[in-house]
Amino acid sequence: MKNKIVAGLLAILLGGLGIHKFYLGKLGQGILYLLFSWTGIPSIIGFIEGILYLVKSDEKFNQKYNYHLED
Repeated sequence: MKNKIVAGLLAILLGGLGIHKFYLGKLGQGILYLLFSWTGIPSIIGFIEGILYLVKSDEKFNQKYNYHLED
């Protein structure tokens, strides 16, 4: 079960390394963030994604990232 608060904080604090993508199971995107971390662009995108995760409703977050847990 993925937690939106954890995902949001990881994106804001460690988004430049793609840690939030690894946490959410998006391995390919995480590697891409890691490869381009030296540019600083993933840090900006990660910060924005972190805010979006935190303001997203629990229902929408669960539909997108915890869909495999629904009956």
